[in-house]
Amino acid sequence: MDIKKILSEQINIEGISQEEIYNLITGTANPSLGDFSLPCFRFAKALRKSPVQIANDLKDAFGGCPVVSDVQAVNGYLNFFVDNKVMSATVLDEARQDSFGKSDVGNGKTICIDYSSINIAKPFHIGHLGTTAIGGSLYKLYKNLGYNVIGINHLGDWGTQFGKLIVAYDLWGDKEKIEQGGVEALQEIYVKFHQEEVDHPELTEQARAWFAKIEQGDARALELFHWFKDITLKEVNKIYKRLNVTFDSYNGESFYNDKMQPVLDELESKGLVKLSDGAKIVDLEEFGMAPCLLVKADGATLYATRDLAAAFYRKNTYDFYKSLYVVAYQQNLHFKQFFKVLELMGHEWAKDCIHVAYGMVSLAEGSMSTRKGNVVWLSKVLDAAVEKAKSIIEEKNPDLADKDEVAEKIGVGAVMFSALQNGRIKDITFSLDKVLTFEGETCPYLQYTYARTNSVLIKAGNAINAKVAPDYASLDNAESKELIKLINRYPDIIVDAAEKYEPSILAKYLIDLAQAYNKFYFEHRILDEEVSRQLPRLYATDATNKIIKNGLSLLGIDVPAHM
Repeated sequence: MDIKKILSEQINIEGISQEEIYNLITGTANPSLGDFSLPCFRFAKALRKSPVQIANDLKDAFGGCPVVSDVQAVNGYLNFFVDNKVMSATVLDEARQDSFGKSDVGNGKTICIDYSSINIAKPFHIGHLGTTAIGGSLYKLYKNLGYNVIGINHLGDWGTQFGKLIVAYDLWGDKEKIEQGGVEALQEIYVKFHQEEVDHPELTEQARAWFAKIEQGDARALELFHWFKDITLKEVNKIYKRLNVTFDSYNGESFYNDKMQPVLDELESKGLVKLSDGAKIVDLEEFGMAPCLLVKADGATLYATRDLAAAFYRKNTYDFYKSLYVVAYQQNLHFKQFFKVLELMGHEWAKDCIHVAYGMVSLAEGSMSTRKGNVVWLSKVLDAAVEKAKSIIEEKNPDLADKDEVAEKIGVGAVMFSALQNGRIKDITFSLDKVLTFEGETCPYLQYTYARTNSVLIKAGNAINAKVAPDYASLDNAESKELIKLINRYPDIIVDAAEKYEPSILAKYLIDLAQAYNKFYFEHRILDEEVSRQLPRLYATDATNKIIKNGLSLLGIDVPAHM
């Protein structure tokens, strides 16, 4: 129920658009001044009247509106008091429908989202949590709004590191141990390579030679390359399943090897390529940027070359409405260069390519390094969170059924929520203790609130379906009004989170909703009342229940039915 839209349609100001009026109407912080307010100061110059006079005139001209119980003009503000019974009945009826919060606004439009993009044969570590959680949530948000969404895991599956791994495997590897140990075993020999490389530089040349064999299609080199890839994907898919994250494409860097030349040819034909010390570049000096390096002097291509090829492939394959890249802000310059090159090539859709930047994760002890082995494996973080959740359950509710399943949902949810509850651009110093705190504005708090609403609804039994006219006067109090307002905002919150590429908007909203419900729960008896007065409070509980469950699912988080 868009109250602002209803109000703005009742107000006519010469020379001022309905859209501007809509955007100026805001909620009030003080309920004694109404529920919504229109400041009239912006109209003074156009109407050549004082804001106080304008507010008074608008009050006198305001027609009848079933949603509004009273209109007051106060010191240049036009204040609206919403009829609580009408609003509560309408909002709760809508909010209890399965369609609440869903939309077909994206019908016929495709959005590509490039996220997670793990490196083959390297750890899926805590640093990947941000891109995976944010990208996974955006995928679900856009699906919810009716878009055709293509989730892309742009695998890091090319480069000299694969030559290094082959050398390391031949020197120190054991097939059976690698099969059993998976990526962690591959990481061990990769770290050893870099330790030995310091005193044995010939290893570097051997690694380059093996990577050249991969490029040339050598049978053994390709066999090992694909084996490393299979081991990695088998392992990371277990983590993606735990995180409720899915992909529609795993086309990584190697996929674009035969797709770069047409892009380079187009750049050449349009006179955009320059030679610099034997390397091919696009000069971006006039745009205040360093040159975009396409091909090194030795003929090797770079990230920009493959990203350009990938952009063309995605546009030609999916004809995207938007193409999002959920990549850390350290790559800001790369994406500015890459998008500018697309623009200089004359492709109008360059504006539809968007870098969704997010903050970096570092350890309290310092930055992470795959080469040094200084990483925190994401699977181990999830396991530790689940173990802690289980210990809390054992302490507080030892007789709880399905303890392992509940602990999994609480532990994994806590880790995921930690990556989504703050603005995505914020840097995080990762601390296991901080992630596993189960107090305050956390996912377990949301899950517990959901379990509370479930308990109320179970105790109510079939009472919620009573054929009695609900008395919405039972919601005529501050706690109920605040809860109804928040419930009403849910569809707008989803749109806002998607449009701003910011799942934290939804995460923060859910915390606000849970806090409002818990105040409502403690201040007002929901059950054991006259049925007509009980019904609206059950409706509010049911709506809250559905929104927390659906909202958390859009963040990739499951809810246990009981805790």
